[in-house]
Amino acid sequence: MLIKLALPGFDPLALTTLRLWLAAALLGVFAVLAGQAGRIVPRDFALVVVAGVFGNALPFFLIAWGEKTAGAGLAAILMGLMPISTLVIAHFLTNDEPLTARRLSGVLIGFAGLAVLTGPALLSHLGEGIGQLAILAAAISYGFNAVITRRILHLPRLLLASLLLFVGAVLITPVALLAGEVRESASWTPVVALMILAILPTGLASLLMFKLIERQGAGFFGQVNLLVPVAGVGWAFLILGEEPQPRAVAALALILIGVAIARGKATHNVNASILPSKERKP
Repeated sequence: MLIKLALPGFDPLALTTLRLWLAAALLGVFAVLAGQAGRIVPRDFALVVVAGVFGNALPFFLIAWGEKTAGAGLAAILMGLMPISTLVIAHFLTNDEPLTARRLSGVLIGFAGLAVLTGPALLSHLGEGIGQLAILAAAISYGFNAVITRRILHLPRLLLASLLLFVGAVLITPVALLAGEVRESASWTPVVALMILAILPTGLASLLMFKLIERQGAGFFGQVNLLVPVAGVGWAFLILGEEPQPRAVAALALILIGVAIARGKATHNVNASILPSKERKP
């Protein structure tokens, strides 16, 4: 919803870049005040760069670009793929979150919901369909990031969060300068939306993400994102006046059912590590 409000004043690249720089600066100041500033080993820094791309720069841009044609509520529903993609990715990259028959059933039901939501648009409205695919790609990127982040949770939280945002900002800034466009906003609404976007869903949410992944695992964190479709549709209706269509409501129901089935009563070992598929335990 905040992205939709900010787009009239900022193109997707500018919005992503400013969002990352503002959040990185805010958390960087807190990291210094908390005494968490310091050096990290090259291996950890390499993982920070990967997480900065797939957890911040890439999905932030894809969502903003996708919402040029897709509504805020529709974008929120499409983000329901995030928990499903996390389950699949975690199966191949971790040794303690296998894709069981129950989880696979939930994944298939979730994909059925996405097919209900995106299928007609992809066939009849190519422009809208491409925007939806961009948001789906962002959800998959978030899923990959949730798994990778487990490898760097030993770093101080504020330092890690500020580094991830800073890396994302540095990487996307040249692209924004070369390919971005300047817009003149007629109101303060896009600016206020950008500020809130940087502070709450970017800065604060990064810290909460680390704590959840550490305590419950990447799969559980992905499933927490089932709140995104529900809250996104609600805010889009209340603030933007976007009324969800029957097809969107049906898709939302299928996605949430799929996530609920996939979650089950799975447990998580917080000490497990990410392993190549050939090293995974049977």
